[in-house]
Amino acid sequence: MRSRRRLSQPTMHARFQAYGVNHLRALVLSLGKLYRAPFSSVLTLLVIAIALTLPSLLYLILGNLQQVTPQWDRTAQISVFLEASVTDDQVPALAGRLAQRSDVAAAEGITREQALEEFRTHSGFGDAVDALGENPLPAVILVTPALNTQSPNDLEALVASLNQLPEVESADMDMQWVQRLYAIMDTLERTTEILALLLGLGVILVVGNTIRLDIQNRREEIEVAKLVGATDAFIRRPFLYGGFWLGLGGALTALLIVTLTRILLAHPVQDLAALYGGQFGIQGLTATDSLTLLATGATLGLAGSWVTVGRHLRDIEPS
Repeated sequence: MRSRRRLSQPTMHARFQAYGVNHLRALVLSLGKLYRAPFSSVLTLLVIAIALTLPSLLYLILGNLQQVTPQWDRTAQISVFLEASVTDDQVPALAGRLAQRSDVAAAEGITREQALEEFRTHSGFGDAVDALGENPLPAVILVTPALNTQSPNDLEALVASLNQLPEVESADMDMQWVQRLYAIMDTLERTTEILALLLGLGVILVVGNTIRLDIQNRREEIEVAKLVGATDAFIRRPFLYGGFWLGLGGALTALLIVTLTRILLAHPVQDLAALYGGQFGIQGLTATDSLTLLATGATLGLAGSWVTVGRHLRDIEPS
């Protein structure tokens, strides 16, 4: 028994070693085959790259929009108009109380006198206001929502909560532009998902058609290999790795295109943001995003070749 176990151990090791060598050989040979047909390989890689670039660019745009959205949201303030019974001395204390809320980032109180001075300065009707004999303007608190209170539902709840305070006459905020902003974001996100699904299917079809043509061109070679006892797994292996290399190469090309696009747009976008008094730089794909893109391309290429090889190898039998 001991002698049999000692003999079986190197045998199993040799089998695993031969298995790894065969896969490595198929991996290298499939890459060399693509290298020996540069024109067709480059065309296929470009088609796959374009298919992967479009959803990647949309994903990049969506990510940058989500980054800049909180900056837009912070410009949205809720105007809280106080009751006439609230004196100017009570405004700072009330503003401080509102600023302590978890759904409020800041609260700035504007007394009736300050509101009147601003009206005189900016409206040009100061004499008309003086003719009234009294200050008709109410005290106001400008409330900036917290970062965790930026969705339309959260903002509506905050406005409703402020309206219930006894010192508040009315709290108003233009919710329409906020709802439009989030509707646009949701539309872009759904569009990206649908486009990625359709173009991913396109990558599978492109790789599958390329592998199908390769199988047809090597039909006689496959028949001879089956005659001498080659298994379907042995014949299938180089074609599977060929699809893997096509998908990985297309994803790598798409990553380069996305990176180059970001570099070319970085300066014009900064200039545009400067014209509006802001600072914004386009953020590229993260390391995780890049690895995900490469893994997705390789997986799609492998899937396309797997479906095609499994179907067409069964139709090829030596006569």
